[in-house]
Amino acid sequence: MQDRVILAGPEDSSEAVVFVHGNPGSADDWEALARACAARGLRAVSPDMPDFGQTDAPAGFEHTVAGYAAFLDHALQKLGVERAHLVLHDFGGPFGLVWAATHSERLASVTLIDTGILPGYRWHRMARIWRTPVIGELSQALMFRSGFRRVLAAAEPKGLPREFMDRMYDQYDRRTRRAVLKLYRSADDPGAAGAEFAVWMAPRDIPALVIWGRGDSYLPCSYAERQREAFPSAEVHVLPDSGHWPFVDAPQVVERLLLDFLARVAAKRAAGE
Repeated sequence: MQDRVILAGPEDSSEAVVFVHGNPGSADDWEALARACAARGLRAVSPDMPDFGQTDAPAGFEHTVAGYAAFLDHALQKLGVERAHLVLHDFGGPFGLVWAATHSERLASVTLIDTGILPGYRWHRMARIWRTPVIGELSQALMFRSGFRRVLAAAEPKGLPREFMDRMYDQYDRRTRRAVLKLYRSADDPGAAGAEFAVWMAPRDIPALVIWGRGDSYLPCSYAERQREAFPSAEVHVLPDSGHWPFVDAPQVVERLLLDFLARVAAKRAAGE
């Protein structure tokens, strides 16, 4: 399969809203938000990351945060994106923030949805299983559709639409499951780089929006306010009834927050602030 990316809005623009999905996930997670951005005249791009969705990992690809960040950089260069408004979720957070750490001059803004710097964070239960040899392989091999639905729905305060869960399961094939094991086993301490990144990024005070579901079972909402350690002027919104996927269980709220934020960023830039 070829690298796949969802495109919306003016393709000749060198500035784009760049959506980066996590696990499980794909570019499809962002289709509605990408269309909403395009309706406002913004260019939007949403790539399938390697071995997720329809994009196969190239030969020699390393399933690490650094490997995915490098892929993101290659994708943005190929698409001609010179300035990026990153919108990140789940493992898309580390992918995007590692890219941002070495390309801050190209970072126009960042939106963090249940992701970001995680000082002191310890892996959630499923991640610990995936990181354990043999047990991780067994858990992936025995994850059938009904169990997949139960695991996801049980962890979400409002549940998740069945069609959303079924689409994620359909894309969660053998190739993706192997990639997930490699990725989680490559990241021994998910919170280690947060403090260093915050010290480096905070003086730049990049415009930032933070959206977090209070009922997130994987990444505690206490981390929402901590994103100001890296982005001092961040707007922080904790959605009281949402879980790990606020853009799915509260899509209209997330769309409004994102579009209003991007409009304010554009207005300040136009005013030379």
